[in-house]
Amino acid sequence: MAVIINSKTDIGLVRSSNQDAFFAAELEGGAAFAVVCDGMGGANAGNIASETAVRLISEYVVHSFRLGMDSFEAEKLLKNAITSANIEIYGMAQKDPELNGMGTTAVTALVEGDRAVIVHVGDSRAYIAGKELAQLTRDHSVVQSLLESGKITPEDAKSHPRKNVITRALGAEQEVISDGTEVTLKEGESLLLCTDGLSGFAEPSEILGAINIEDKAAAVEELVRIAKSNGGGDNITVVLLGLSERKG
Repeated sequence: MAVIINSKTDIGLVRSSNQDAFFAAELEGGAAFAVVCDGMGGANAGNIASETAVRLISEYVVHSFRLGMDSFEAEKLLKNAITSANIEIYGMAQKDPELNGMGTTAVTALVEGDRAVIVHVGDSRAYIAGKELAQLTRDHSVVQSLLESGKITPEDAKSHPRKNVITRALGAEQEVISDGTEVTLKEGESLLLCTDGLSGFAEPSEILGAINIEDKAAAVEELVRIAKSNGGGDNITVVLLGLSERKG
């Protein structure tokens, strides 16, 4: 069983630069790893935060991964990678006034066999898609907190003035808390990692319809197209992972 990876990032229609970054690759034994980050901060600070996070997290995971890790070990690996990157990015922001206040989301996935372990910080998301679309991550955001407390409705959330304000980010504080979850991938299902440039500009039904296109390279193109056709108000990054019998 191999993991087939398709991915795409796009600046969108409004932003002057792309502050998203990602890495996705096959590991030994047919396992796979992916990380998607959405940077924030003035000038190019967001780019630096997301690109640094992707580089450090992926280097940590690629170096430390070994086949046969149990669920606890796999989640700990991803959390340690995020913690390590946070220390570095926070230190950079403290030393350089131009980088002060920078930060980034991160959503990571480690797939081995039919098991996917996901760890995230911020509002970049992971979904599992088959006959239905299910969100696997809980946004660390102001709007999510308002939703859970019943102060706003899901409809209010779509246009809330603080919908882009996140409550956790790598680099924002000396310590960061990441959340982990696990899911079993069945035949015909896909795992989607994305930034809010997709989730904020596409309905769940649109996302599901695109993912279920048989040609997964075309599926990621369609996901980006949908987000842009709905306004493209942010950078868009998607990574799609699915199981296949074929190798390579």
